[in-house]
Amino acid sequence: MIESPICNLLGIKYPIFQGGMAWVADASLASAVSNAGGLGLISCITAGSEAVREEIRKCKKLTAKPFGVNIMLQAPNADEIAQMVVDENVPIVTTGAGMPTKYMEKWLAAGIKVVPVISASLFAQKMEAMGACAVVAEGGESGGHIGEMNTMALVPAVVDAVHIPVIAAGGIADGRGMAAAFMLGASGVQCGTCFLVADECTVSDVYKDKVIAAKDGDTMVTGRSLGQPVRALKTPFTRKFAEMEKDAAIKPDEVMAYGTGSLRKAVKDGDLKMGSFMAGESAGLVHKRQSAASIIENMVSEAEKLMNKEL
Repeated sequence: MIESPICNLLGIKYPIFQGGMAWVADASLASAVSNAGGLGLISCITAGSEAVREEIRKCKKLTAKPFGVNIMLQAPNADEIAQMVVDENVPIVTTGAGMPTKYMEKWLAAGIKVVPVISASLFAQKMEAMGACAVVAEGGESGGHIGEMNTMALVPAVVDAVHIPVIAAGGIADGRGMAAAFMLGASGVQCGTCFLVADECTVSDVYKDKVIAAKDGDTMVTGRSLGQPVRALKTPFTRKFAEMEKDAAIKPDEVMAYGTGSLRKAVKDGDLKMGSFMAGESAGLVHKRQSAASIIENMVSEAEKLMNKEL
């Protein structure tokens, strides 16, 4: 069995995090991942703050294992969720899209283990100094909002820069990616795209079918010129967004307005025309629907065999 300090630190069996995907990561998926031995995460981006509270309480009923909440720090309800995780005794918080400076003292005092998602070693060092117990180094292969560096270069740079465990993310969907992450010095992995097709994931069937049908090269990044790069599957929406982004006659605000609500439309409605089907480059490695437990077990088994040179 793969041994990792992150397992003892967080009380999980396997060093596998499920990404805190907006509109996707709910109690159903998070509890399934946690019950399977990984770390399930609930997103703070749903139908409002009280909906997040409901998902937290639902998750507690579905699992006795550790789970966490992912807080996008640029979200309009970030302050509310930051207090909510204290009030609801959430054991683990991951953060993204900003610096959690103003919340750290409160979270640490409440005994919450904080694991920020970062895109560069400098940010990792700042998070360590603030009291983070680990960091997620997320490369540009990931789905959704991304940074500039790719996983292969980012992870070892972050490992060298800090003394806390580093979780690798971006382009990891099977045991080969997990084994590679350990070779780079990571203490675990975070995966999002492969969990989109989990039986317990509540996204639309259209979304799941799009991920399964995807080949390598079927994602694209939009929003770079707007300062908000996002990776998603190639669809009429993403192509139209890219065209608008390049058109000097269209103001940035108009482009952003065109994209408002597009992820929800993909997740909830399976809207092929106006939905943003966010997914990472690893979508081409995802071939079938299966339970969260099967995804985790297969990933761990394959990684162990590779690391023991049994394949």
